[in-house]
Amino acid sequence: MRNRLCSICWLVTVAALAGGCDSESKELAKAMAGGDPDRGQAAISSYGCASCHTIPGIRGANALVGPPLTQMGGRMYIAGVLQNTPSNMIRWLKDPPAVDSKTAMPNLHITESDARDIATYLYTLQ
Repeated sequence: MRNRLCSICWLVTVAALAGGCDSESKELAKAMAGGDPDRGQAAISSYGCASCHTIPGIRGANALVGPPLTQMGGRMYIAGVLQNTPSNMIRWLKDPPAVDSKTAMPNLHITESDARDIATYLYTLQ
């Protein structure tokens, strides 16, 4: 029963994010993922995510190798294999091939802290 309630709470939180304005989305994303969206935006640039993904708010991030990361905060799944939760997002960012051996996304050796910040930024995208 507890897992079901947690899933319901998560869906309510995602729905709230989808309806919020930019500053509200940032604050809710911070509370959810525990990172800093501004540091996450910088980390996305430094790890070269723009070379494969289209990512709103990231200069030059209009690549089509990987899926666009638009509206990540409102999606139900990460990479089609994980429920979209902060812990799963961080897990995926840190080592995608460990989650799905068939993914084309490489292990970029993203640190825990950077993964948390990147996840927080991605949750602001509605």
